[in-house]
Amino acid sequence: MAKKETPFEKIKRLVKSQDTIRNIATSAHIHHGKTALTDNLLAAAGMMSEKLAGDLDGGMATWQHSDEQERLLTVDAANTSMAHTLEGKDYLINLIDTPGHVDFSGNVTRAMRAIDGTIVLVCASEGIMPQTETVMKQALRERVKPILFINKVDRMIKELQLTPEGMQERFMKIIDDFNLLLEQIAEPEYRQKWKVNVADGSVIFGSAKDNWAMSAAFMQKKGISFKDIIELYDKDEDERKDWVWENAPLFEVLLDSVIKHLPSPVEAQKYRIPKIWQGDIESEFGKNLMGCDAKGELAFVITNTIIEPRSGKEISAGRIFSGTLKPGMDVYLNNDKKKQKVQQVLVYNGIKPEQMDEVPAGNVLAITGMISEPGETITLSPQESFESIKHIFDPVITKSISVPKPQDLPKLIDVLKKVAKEDPTLKIEINEETGENLMSGMGELHLEIIENRIKKEKGVDVKTSEPIVVYRETVSKKGKVGEGKSPNKHNLFFIEVEPLEDEVYEAIKAGELREGRTKKKNEELWLKLNELGVSNDEARQYKDIYKDCVFLDKVKGEVHMNEVIEMVMDAIEQVIDAGVLAREPCSKLKISLVDIKLHEDAIHRGPAQVYSAVRDSMRMSIESAGPVLFEPIQTLLVEGPLSHMGNLTKLIQSKRGQVADIEQGAGHVEIKTKMPVAEMIGLASEIRSSTEGRGNFSMVDQSFEKVPANLQFDVVKKIRRRKGLKDNE
Repeated sequence: MAKKETPFEKIKRLVKSQDTIRNIATSAHIHHGKTALTDNLLAAAGMMSEKLAGDLDGGMATWQHSDEQERLLTVDAANTSMAHTLEGKDYLINLIDTPGHVDFSGNVTRAMRAIDGTIVLVCASEGIMPQTETVMKQALRERVKPILFINKVDRMIKELQLTPEGMQERFMKIIDDFNLLLEQIAEPEYRQKWKVNVADGSVIFGSAKDNWAMSAAFMQKKGISFKDIIELYDKDEDERKDWVWENAPLFEVLLDSVIKHLPSPVEAQKYRIPKIWQGDIESEFGKNLMGCDAKGELAFVITNTIIEPRSGKEISAGRIFSGTLKPGMDVYLNNDKKKQKVQQVLVYNGIKPEQMDEVPAGNVLAITGMISEPGETITLSPQESFESIKHIFDPVITKSISVPKPQDLPKLIDVLKKVAKEDPTLKIEINEETGENLMSGMGELHLEIIENRIKKEKGVDVKTSEPIVVYRETVSKKGKVGEGKSPNKHNLFFIEVEPLEDEVYEAIKAGELREGRTKKKNEELWLKLNELGVSNDEARQYKDIYKDCVFLDKVKGEVHMNEVIEMVMDAIEQVIDAGVLAREPCSKLKISLVDIKLHEDAIHRGPAQVYSAVRDSMRMSIESAGPVLFEPIQTLLVEGPLSHMGNLTKLIQSKRGQVADIEQGAGHVEIKTKMPVAEMIGLASEIRSSTEGRGNFSMVDQSFEKVPANLQFDVVKKIRRRKGLKDNE
């Protein structure tokens, strides 16, 4: 008798069968059930105990850090793989469990690069929430196809005690809201094509906690109805479990739907590659990518870096889009412009990485041997890199982090570098001279988690400052042309600064215009700028797009221009990084080099001469252009009991919050408000104390708005003092 394949033997076999691979993620608002769902899928594949699946005590296999178990939320995206059989055919499911809390949304953005489809979970009683909208934006921006899983249906039956008609009404509202979102966010080509509906099985209903699910296709196949499910809750727990495993197991219903409705890598890469890779798709390498060609040139994109706590070894998880990865290969890192050797090639056996001899295109996997960052494109020879992974929100809260014992400073710097690599949404500024290091994150919780991990997991005792808010500097009108003279008086630079047009600024924010210095001829950039209303001549003057600012070279006929232009851009980027008001980063500036006078001899126009002259000229123009400070504003959805509505609105108003909308439900209120991040420090605990512990909030959006004129002077003064700058510097 033939020996039965183990789950891992099955995975090893299926890795090579590209048409039967599905690369997917779970994505949802916080606490809508993603990790419990992943547990149940792993249990069904024989990779963890069925009894523990979805159980907060001992289950939640993808919670690998103690802080995730303590807080009952996912912080890090976790990779898992499992096999599933449909109609006698085996499939490989590579699944990434992603966080729902907005502070960790960077993990979701990076996961989307590696996958082709996502299961969007929505709680049946809460419906579409702010973070559901954010994860949909993240998926559709990478052309990742969604299907809908309406979870926690057990709450409708047990808590809300809805009739089948009442439940149907609630379901239809969630499906309509989901499709409306899709229509608003997706590119025109996918708006209709990717809508979900009950009839074809792209909508699944169920309870990850109780391990059952239903879809129209499955109900027909098994001859069961919703009435059977409602009656299920009259049975005792063991009887219910037995019935579920027999008639409507979650893994079977859900993975059947994944296989039918989400694409294989071969299918997905045809339309995803033109979106996430800007190279020539007619080139040999382009054809390899479009065809997901296992025999073509290697293309592997790192989407996540995990540093093993014990060995300190870096594991680079990501997606292979073409070629085949083998241990011992010499590979080229296109962003870092260096060669390295692949040591191990790993695929996931459940949540455990296991070694392989080779893994072909179309898989989500991990490799060791790379010292690199998420977003890196790994090939055999230099190639066009994949689009940089653009996060939806910017870090807006900063803490200064230091060590009580000076001898621990080198250890802290080493740990901070590792932490920044594992979480690219965290911005770290290391100042080895002063010993003060800055850590910027998405919110208070983000920084709190990082701080705890540095103490507990990395073993470094640290102290941090009170949270600091990161502002932006910009200008309110066109400035005069600034004149900057080099220290040796032989070179002159004339720079003019003005506000950047809204259309161009929005296109940069949306990732439609790529950041970076432009190559000689960039037809694509010129065309895009023309569409945004920029004239042909001006489009050709674009030389650099850096942090939401643009630099134009308007100088004609200067023979030595090519020798200094890179230095000019370096100096301009230095001013963008630290503006004139309070040395905060600049935003939305249009900087034009309008004239230049250079010394004939190259020795008299080196970096020391160019940098200071360019900086002086640019600062001079900014000072005449009405410099203003912009503060980060978050749009929040504050929720709580209706009886505490007065307390909540009072609290919001006391924090310069503007109420945009109030929705009342049965004993429940939702308030949509815009609030400055500077006023939000400690907001979570204040909301809890205003609502007897029953209120919370989630972020809907983020923007920067002008600091009220009557506050600007004081805010600037405070920042300058904190940074040790003189008031008139």
